[in-house]
Parts: sequence; structure tokens; C-alpha cells
Amino acid sequence: MALHDRIFASVFPPPSEVDVPTPAATPVLGSSGFGEAFGSQHLSQPPIENSAAEQIKWDRAWHIATSYLTLPTEPINTNRDEQTLRMKWIKPVSPEIERALVYILSEDSRGRQIRKANNSEDLLRWYFEDVVLEHWIQHALPRLIEILRKGHVPEPLFELGREIFLIQSIYLQPLKEPISQILGDLGKAEFQRFEADLHGLFTQTLPQALVSENLTAFLTQQCSLIFGDVNGAEIPNKSSGQEVRQRTLQFMRNLQSVGLSGYQAQRIFAEVMSETLTTHVKVTCAGQWSSPSAVVDQLQHWVENNFARFVVEMLASMKDQKAATADKLTRVTHSDVERWQDMGVNKLGALRTDELFSVVVDWDDSRGAIEDLKRFVTVPASRTYLTTNFANVVAHRLLQPGASTTEILQVYISIIRAFTVLDPKGVLLDRVARPIRRYLRERDDTVTIVVGGLLADPENDASSGDALLELAVEMSKNNSLQGEEDAEDGELDFDDMNWMPDPVDAGPEYRKSKNSDVIGSLISLFDSKDVFVKEFQNILGERLLKNEYDFDREIRVLELLKIRFGESSLQACEVMLRDVLDSRRVDTFIHKDQRFGLDDESAPAIHTRILSHLFWPSLHSETFFIPPEITSLQSRYSTGFETLKQSRKLTWLHALGQVTVTLDLEDRTVSEEVQTWQASVIYAFQPTDAEDPSIPVTRTFDELLANLEMTEALLHNALTFWIGKLVLKQTSTSPSTYVVLETLSDEDAAQEGTTSAAIAAAAETATAAAAPAVLSEHEVAQEKMDVYWQYVIGMLTNGGPMPLQQIVMMLKLTVPGGFPFGNEELKSFLEGEVREGKLDFTRGTYKIKH
Repeated sequence: MALHDRIFASVFPPPSEVDVPTPAATPVLGSSGFGEAFGSQHLSQPPIENSAAEQIKWDRAWHIATSYLTLPTEPINTNRDEQTLRMKWIKPVSPEIERALVYILSEDSRGRQIRKANNSEDLLRWYFEDVVLEHWIQHALPRLIEILRKGHVPEPLFELGREIFLIQSIYLQPLKEPISQILGDLGKAEFQRFEADLHGLFTQTLPQALVSENLTAFLTQQCSLIFGDVNGAEIPNKSSGQEVRQRTLQFMRNLQSVGLSGYQAQRIFAEVMSETLTTHVKVTCAGQWSSPSAVVDQLQHWVENNFARFVVEMLASMKDQKAATADKLTRVTHSDVERWQDMGVNKLGALRTDELFSVVVDWDDSRGAIEDLKRFVTVPASRTYLTTNFANVVAHRLLQPGASTTEILQVYISIIRAFTVLDPKGVLLDRVARPIRRYLRERDDTVTIVVGGLLADPENDASSGDALLELAVEMSKNNSLQGEEDAEDGELDFDDMNWMPDPVDAGPEYRKSKNSDVIGSLISLFDSKDVFVKEFQNILGERLLKNEYDFDREIRVLELLKIRFGESSLQACEVMLRDVLDSRRVDTFIHKDQRFGLDDESAPAIHTRILSHLFWPSLHSETFFIPPEITSLQSRYSTGFETLKQSRKLTWLHALGQVTVTLDLEDRTVSEEVQTWQASVIYAFQPTDAEDPSIPVTRTFDELLANLEMTEALLHNALTFWIGKLVLKQTSTSPSTYVVLETLSDEDAAQEGTTSAAIAAAAETATAAAAPAVLSEHEVAQEKMDVYWQYVIGMLTNGGPMPLQQIVMMLKLTVPGGFPFGNEELKSFLEGEVREGKLDFTRGTYKIKH
């Protein structure tokens, strides 16, 4: 062929099925090589004409094959029917196309053999890089991203799965039918390689954040529809749930077929199922505290028959049959189910831990929740989590200034009871109780409330919100009086055959007390038992002086404390109780000896309680005017006592008495049991001989204060009390003038249920505040400080201004027996004197104010 013919044929090649004719001229064979015979043929290179013809044939086949593999430059409209999609995107394979593909791809083809080492003319690589990749980036990917950004799952996810599945089918279609058939066994490997490249393209180009977000939302919503109890969703019927289930599984199979159900999807599925399990526990188990509890068994049954079955189906739909590790990653065994059940129990334990404070408050109606927690606190990690979480909640919700000491003690008692059931060895209780006990020690009224609770009457004091009735209930139990040895003695029981070592997670300060009941725990709040015994002595004195006959509860509590603290610690309490009981006998003898009530039946009756001064706590000893009728009775009573006890003498404590007063007014009779100073005040309103009986008696505050020789506090208390009882009234002209209400006007009667009720409540409150017979520690300290005040006055008068430290040092040297107070107590007292104008404080020194 001439040169120009070959050039023309390379541009406009003849049909591939027509062989190029052999040229007429003799082909140029070339010169002979070294050592060859002259005119021998050079066989190492093909003839130029044959190479050109083969190239023309290859180019022609390449053109036909690439034209067949080229895709339309437009997005794939998946909304069309299947027939329309096939006609547009799947081209029929003609014989010419098949011959071209065979020539380019077949290993037996001369063109393929010549170009075997030339990767630039790999048809499958060209199809992926120049056709599929370009079409995916320009047309398919923007459409899929738009779908992902729609939100409102699950429909966008179903649309995404459907579109990407169809896109993959179109991209793989040429490799399925003609190419795989042409390549034979090699075609399977090429198809798998191409499919893996395609899956990599999908995974790397789709926005992972959008895919993860949508897949998480999709799986969460589908699980809520399948299980029905998540996020409040309900399945109308079983068939609907099964339909949702099958649709979800089909979607995951589609994702698997396009390579999107790999590690990332499996991780998302695991997170969603974990959250599903958490939500199921919250929805179905929260607040279910009844006992005996079946919550754990029901949860394990649900995990095995619902949760695990769905996980198995989902993992099977996500399983890649071609992956070598697929079976290992997706196989579910019985141990996996048991592990999921343990996860459910742990999530239930976390829920019960969050509910634990409410569980404790509602004890013991919430015993079932503690039974559930016993299945949770089986390892040190869960025990630490429970105690740490609960301690934080208690510190935030309970150990606050706004909570009363009674409320804190009530919750603490419930904590003791609940944690004793949860952990009989006491390790958990020891951890959570330590900050509570420390906080209670810092409250001044803790010991008072504890002792008051021990002595409370559950029936009579039920309406009192301040009484710690739980302790009274504990006292009523049969085993309350069975005292045990001190906790410190537990280490010395070398012959105890039931001894067990401390638990492995016990702290260094842990000590399991043998005396671990509620009462023992509260009594042991204080480092020194003297604090408790002293407060018990004070409250016992109050009750013994107020009660008339029944002291069974006081005797019962005293016997309990004698077992716990020893008889020597409570000897004073024994004497106090014996004094009150002996007083009945002495009082009966004196009444018979002095013929009280026999000589004059109209005379007031008097009864006393005779106390051993050295064994009783400090008592109120205020003095004030006593009516002559009462003083004469006291004189006769003292004579009778000295006849019986010749070596002793009575000292009357007027402030501790109680008087039954009956007032005969013009339109009514008022009868009240009052304190002695209240009786003295109303007695002062009796008309004298010089006053007109028809005019209501009037007294001024100053007049009463002078005549009764009473402190202002007691006088105010008594006047407020009688105003509240509508016996006295302040005059409109002078608030410090009081008049007897002989008759109630219509206005007074109308106010009886409103204003007078408020005044009466205030009066009763004032009476309660002034009524205690035993002096508080503050009052005792104030009385002692008043004595030391005289020393301070002498030192500042003689020595001039002094700083606080010097005053304290001199008091310790001059006061007989030493000065018992510290710097802070004296400083507080001196600051009070400065406020009252008795001292001046300048430049760190105190001096007498002139």
C-alpha cells in the first residue's frame, strides 16, 4: 500500500471485519544481519504493513467498544419505570460490539497480546475513570447529596438507597453480560475488582457526616416503630411492625450491595441499638419499684426474644458475603445474647442509680428498686459508680441550708434501711453515709432532734412535723432493746467463728459496726457519747417535769441507752427518773400530813415534784410575784416536807410550775392550763377593794412590771397569751394599757376566728419558747459570763484599755478554777457589751465607756 493510502486508511479505517489486502509489491525484507546468509528474511520484526493494519483494526474496535460503554451526560431519573430506564441506559449488544469487545479484552486476541503490558489501553480502567467517575461526580453525586439534605427520615434514606442501587446496576450492567462472558473465569475477578472500586468511590465521595446523621436518624426511627415503646411510639398492630421490620432489612441489604454497610454503618447500628436498649429500659422500667421485682427477668426475656432477634436479622442483611472477615464480624452466639442481657441489666442499674434518691425517700414502698440494684452492684466499678452518683445527688438535694435537720435525719434513716438491704456488709452504706454524718455533726440541733425522736410518742406526736417519729417506731420493735457491744470491740472477737474479712472494695476507714441498726447509727453520730448523754438528760428533764403519770417510754429508752453506753454514764438520768417517781409518794404523804383539801375545800390544790439539785441539769429559776394564796400553800408544803425529810429543805422554782386557771367573766368562763408567770399576770387584774367592781380592771405595762417584779420578756409573753385568749385587750388610747374583756362585743366575736386566732397562735408560740424548764447551753454560758463580766469591769477600771488576748490571759489567772471560755466566746460577749454602750472598742482594745 502506498504511503498516502496508509495515512488515509489510518484516518478513515475500513470496516474491521474486512481484512486489509496484501500489497502487490514485494515487501521490503531488509538487509541480512551479521552471520546470516545473503538475502535471508529478518523475522524479528513484523512487516510494517501488518503492524499498520493491526493498529487500524485495534483503533476501530476501541472506538466501537468505547461508544458502547459511554453513558448519557445527564442524571439517572429513577422515577421512570423500569422499561424506560433500560431503553435509555442499557444498550443492546450487537455482533459488531461483541467482536470489538472480544478483540480488545480476550487474551487470545493478537491486539490484546501485543498490548498486554500497556495499561494505558485497559478498557475497563478507561470505563471506570473516564465514564463512571465523570458521570458520578457530575450527575449522580449532586442528586444524592440533595436527597441527604432533605431530612425527615425515613423517606430520604429509602430514596437514597433506591437511587444508588439503580446507579450501581447501570454502571455494572456492561460488565455483567458481555464482558464477563467474554473473559470467562477472569471476568469474575475483573467484575469483583470493578465493583470494589465502585464501592470505594461511593464511600469516599458521599459526605460521611450527612450519611451518618441520616442513617442514625433512620435507624432510630425504625427501631421506635419496630419495638413500639421507644420515644412514646406505638405500633398499631403486629403486622405493621413486621412490615416496618422487613422494609428496614431490605434497605440495609441495598446499602450492603452498594458497599455502604461497612464498619461505619455497623458502628452506627451498634450505637442506635445501645440507645434503643437504654430508652426501652427508661420507658418500661422507670418507677416500677414494687416488690418482689420481676423487672430484671422481664428485661432479659425482651433482650433475648426481641432485641437479639432483630440484631441477628440486621447483621445478616449487612453481611458482605465476599469479605473474609464478614462471618466473624456478623456471627451472633449465645454468649453475645448473654452479654446484651448484661448490658440491659447495667442500663437498668444506671436508671435505678439515677432514681435512688427518690427510692430512698419513698422507702419501703420502693423495695423492688433495691432488689433490682442488687443485680447491678456485683462488681467494684458499678458499686463505685452507684455510691459516687448517689453521694453527689445527696449533697445537691439534701445537704443544704434549706433542708431542716429533721428532714435530713428522716432521709438518713431511709438510707440506712435501704442500703442495709442492698449491701448487708455495709460497705456501700459506709461510703454514702460518711458525708451525711459529717454534715449532721455540724448542725446544732441534731442531737436534740435525735433524742426527741427516741422519746416521741408515734400516736400522740404524729401531727408534729418536727418529731423524728421513725426513731420512736424503731423503739417499738422487739429487737430494739437487744443491745450489742460497741463497734470498737469487734476487732477483739478472736473466738468469733463467724468472722469474715472486710470486702475487697472496702475503704481504709471502713469498719462494719455490729451495732448497725438505725438507732445505733444515729447514736454513734457523735464522737463523744457525753454530748448525747447530756442532751438526753436535758430533754428527759423536760419530759419528766411536764408529764403527769406515764413514764413507760422514758424508762424504755433509758434502759436501751444504759445497754449501749453503760449504767455509769446515765446515773444522773436514773436519779432524775427516781426523783419523779418518788415525788408521788412524798406528795401523797404531805397532803395527808398537812390535810390539804380537808380543812378548806375551796382552797387551791398544790402538787410538787421534788428534785435532787445536784443530779438535774440547770433549770430556769426566774423569780416574780406569787399570789398570797399560793405562797401560804407553799409554806405549809415546805413544813410537811421538813417533817418527813428533816435534813433537807425545799427551794421553790416558780418558773417551772403549771397552773390551772378558771376565770369567771360576765358572759363566759375561761379555763386554761398555763405557766406560773401567766397565772400571776392575770391574777394582777383582780379588782382591789378600792376599785369599782362594775368597771373593767385596767393595768399599765409599767405598773405590772413593778408590782410583779417580773422580767419584760415574761410579762410580754403572758400579756400576749391572754390577749390571744380574748381575756385582755389593749386600749385604743394607749397600747401599753390593758383592760379585762368582761364581755365580748360583736366586733370581738367576729374577730375570734381570725385576728384572735392569729394572736392566740403567737401567744402559744411565745409560751412554747419560754416554757422549757431546762436552761440551754447558751443560757448557761450567758449566766456564767455575767459572773465573769464583773472581773472584766474590774480589770478595765484598774488597768485601763486592754486587747482581747490580755483580758483572756488575766481572766485565766484571776478566776478561781480558771476561765472556761475561749477567745471567740469572750469576743462575742464583749461585742454585745459594746453594742449596749457599756464598752468602747478602738484600735484593738476595749475600755470602759464613761
